[in-house]
Amino acid sequence: MAARLKEKYENEVVSALMEKFGYKNVMDVPKIEKIVINMGVGEAKENSKVLESATADLELISGQKAILTRAKKSIANFKIRENMPIGCKVTLRKEKMYEFADKLMNVALPRVRDFRGVSSKSFDGRGNYALGIKEQLIFPEVEYDKIDKVRGMDIIFVTTAKSDEEARELLRFLGMPFAQ
Repeated sequence: MAARLKEKYENEVVSALMEKFGYKNVMDVPKIEKIVINMGVGEAKENSKVLESATADLELISGQKAILTRAKKSIANFKIRENMPIGCKVTLRKEKMYEFADKLMNVALPRVRDFRGVSSKSFDGRGNYALGIKEQLIFPEVEYDKIDKVRGMDIIFVTTAKSDEEARELLRFLGMPFAQ
C-alpha cells in the first residue's frame, strides 16, 4: 500500500510539479518530510487511564509507538502543572509515513460523515499542512466497541515546499481530497 503512494510520487508527481513550477533539478521538487500525529488529552489531569487508552489508539492507528507529551508550564485555570502528561504524539517518516498518508486519503477521510473535502486554507505559510480530525473512529483499525471515548487528533504534513502553493499542489497530486 505504501509503495503505491511512493511510486506515484516518484513517477507522476515529480514530473507534474517540475512542469508546473519550472524546476530545473529533481532535488528542488518538494516532498513530504514527515507526518506528525498529535492527540491532546485534557482529561488526563484527573485520570491517567484516559491517556493510556488514547496512546493505545494512536499506536493502533499509526503502527508505531507513541510518546507522551508534557505540559511546558503550569496553568492554574486549566489545573495543569509543569511536566504533567497531557497528550501523546507520533512522528512518521519514510515507509510508515507513505502508508499512513495513503490510508488517510483513501480509506479514513471518505468515512467521515458528510465529507466534502478538507480545507485548503490550513497551510502555515511555510509549506506545512495541518488537518484536524474530530474522531478516531474513521480509521479501520479502531474497533467501535473497544473505545471508551471519542477523541480527535491533529495531523501535520511537514513538507520541503517553500510556499503554500507548492505544498498544496504536492498534496493534491498525491491525492489529498481538498474541498472545491
